[in-house]
Amino acid sequence: MAVKVGDIAPDFTLPAQNDSTVSLKDFRSQKAVVLYFYPKDDTPGCTAESKI
Repeated sequence: MAVKVGDIAPDFTLPAQNDSTVSLKDFRSQKAVVLYFYPKDDTPGCTAESKI
């Protein structure tokens, strides 16, 4: 699924610390939420992209 600038991000749930989970919907009431997407972990490209 392609996400474009301005799209509402689909809800998702991920593991968090202390054997709990965190969902994007938990932050819907916040003024701003930043999601960072990158192509692949532990590659020079992901490091370079995060510095832009």
